[in-house]
Amino acid sequence: MSEVLNAVASRFESGATLTHESAKAALDAGLQRIAAGANGVDCAPLAQFDSSALAVLLAWERAAQARGIKFEIVNLPAGLASLAQAYGVDTLLSARH
Repeated sequence: MSEVLNAVASRFESGATLTHESAKAALDAGLQRIAAGANGVDCAPLAQFDSSALAVLLAWERAAQARGIKFEIVNLPAGLASLAQAYGVDTLLSARH
């Protein structure tokens, strides 16, 4: 049971908006969390996004992989999952809806 709680505790939330305007700040904040040991992101709050969100998610995954961390994306919005599929990057995301 504590493993489940620890896994959830080491995730951070994406925030409600992840667009071109907020991508750099979101990227930097997520990279700091990953450097501190986070192993995933919860996208449940994410309501407004564009293709920049995909770039940020992929960068977070690469950063985690470089540290030997299996990064998990949970609660990816269906619209963002569709966008990832349209761009052909859906297989690169370790996302659960």
